[in-house]
Amino acid sequence: MAGALVTTNVLSTVVAMGLKALRDRLVMGRIVNREYESLITARKRGSTVNVAVPASIAVRSVAPDVVPPAVTAVTPTSVAITLDQWYEAPFAMDDKGLARVDAGILPMQASEAVKAIANKIEDHLMLESKEFYTYVGTAGTTPFASALTAYLDARKGANNNLMEDEPRYVILDNDAESNALGLSQFLKANERGDQGGIIKGTIGTKLGAEWLRASRVYTHTNTGAGTVIVNDASVAVGDTTITWDGGGTAPAKGDIFTVAGDTQTYVVESSTATVITQFPSAKVAWADNAALTFKADHVNNLLITRNSIAFAMAPLIETVQMPGPSMQAVAIDEDSGLSLRLEVTRQHKQWQWAYDALYGSAVVRRSDGVIIAG
Repeated sequence: MAGALVTTNVLSTVVAMGLKALRDRLVMGRIVNREYESLITARKRGSTVNVAVPASIAVRSVAPDVVPPAVTAVTPTSVAITLDQWYEAPFAMDDKGLARVDAGILPMQASEAVKAIANKIEDHLMLESKEFYTYVGTAGTTPFASALTAYLDARKGANNNLMEDEPRYVILDNDAESNALGLSQFLKANERGDQGGIIKGTIGTKLGAEWLRASRVYTHTNTGAGTVIVNDASVAVGDTTITWDGGGTAPAKGDIFTVAGDTQTYVVESSTATVITQFPSAKVAWADNAALTFKADHVNNLLITRNSIAFAMAPLIETVQMPGPSMQAVAIDEDSGLSLRLEVTRQHKQWQWAYDALYGSAVVRRSDGVIIAG
């Protein structure tokens, strides 16, 4: 029994240390909307949480009469967050390593396991940017080399999309952030009393958005190539599919394109050898044989709001001692709310430790995300 108590104490110590590392490595998990986690009713893979999306309401004139007009029916929609991501990061620890943890020394393998889970969550959330359709900048060219043009264009696109004003976040990869830090507009901010960028090496909140650096920004590889043209003389405003031909390569989800005669950028939802489904719907009527131009490979630096993406993470199990040589513990990080389970199982002369997490996400407002290409 004494051995079980010692192992339980060590287990709690490793969980607490691990969550510190997890919090330090995540960016998206602290930004996106997590208020729907309280609606989780089942802690298992495949469980869903529905996010309500209000329907638009048309304005009508008021005409007094003895007979009231019929009530206009509205049908709100919803976006489902499915808890379909369940990953673990296992490693082995011998009795010597156990003793070191009990002395307050965290094994490097424990830190690496936490890092692996953290990176997996970050990559999953970054990948959601494939749903965004508003695109500024130049593919393959790191923005902010000499000016703020890319951000100003992104802000303009966001405002045109009616993106919420606050809070907004700019998420940049290492290269883009390095360029932005060197811009005179930010360096001279210290002359106006804001010395945070000079002292801490961070941009902070500027021009209506909080600027953040992320090391795992998603890079999109374009698939659509060659001659892709509209093969339909009756495309109308509001259409969501394109019949195409021309002998080019069919695009893939996340490819961004424009159509000749239309300045709107569109994102591919799905594609076959003859039909492309895109978002948003066509803004103008496209001419037959109008050419589609796809954006080349690019880094998805972002301008987003917290309501653009919803994220839910399920707490898996409370701290318990299982029958036999197995124990589990869960801690909730108070700063970020992330939950991480650590399970310990006795094997031959060593202990297997495994961190795991169950989570899911969904893009709720596609208009609340702008890609700043790099």
